[in-house]
Amino acid sequence: MGIRSFRGVSPSLGERVFIDDSAVVLGDVTLGDDVSVWPTAVIRGDMHRIRVGARTSIQDGSVLHITHASDYSPGGYPLTIGDDVTVGHRAILHGCTIASKVLIGMGATVLDGAVVESEVLVAAGAVVPPGKHLESGYVYGGNPVRQLRPLKESEYRFFTYSAANYVSLKDEFLSQADR
Repeated sequence: MGIRSFRGVSPSLGERVFIDDSAVVLGDVTLGDDVSVWPTAVIRGDMHRIRVGARTSIQDGSVLHITHASDYSPGGYPLTIGDDVTVGHRAILHGCTIASKVLIGMGATVLDGAVVESEVLVAAGAVVPPGKHLESGYVYGGNPVRQLRPLKESEYRFFTYSAANYVSLKDEFLSQADR
């Protein structure tokens, strides 16, 4: 696995975490229980912290990074992701806050200081500009992102379904690795 220390800080892994051999998890990163990190994902906590909640899935090719403290960004921005979040393939999350029960669509980008509240669907390819705040209960899409419509009842249920589905899949991968 590509689990690496940086500046004397090593990633901290919860119980039953799956990290694909081609993924990189580096530095000040904490992954909660039942997190899955899929092929070629990069989680780079080199100059600030990254926290990922339980049952969150980081899909193939995603990049998770931070904003370091500087004259341009006093204090910088850590990256915080809640529980039961599905981060779609090739998504970029950079120095932002993602609450629990969120779907970040494939190829979406969420930038520095943005906040995504719980129960939000960010559509594939959407770009969330720095400092933008996405309110709970809606689908957002576009570049720059805008509120498209309220969530449907089936979409509310999908958040926990998706998280549970990836927990089951990563458990299967972990059981195969034990053989």
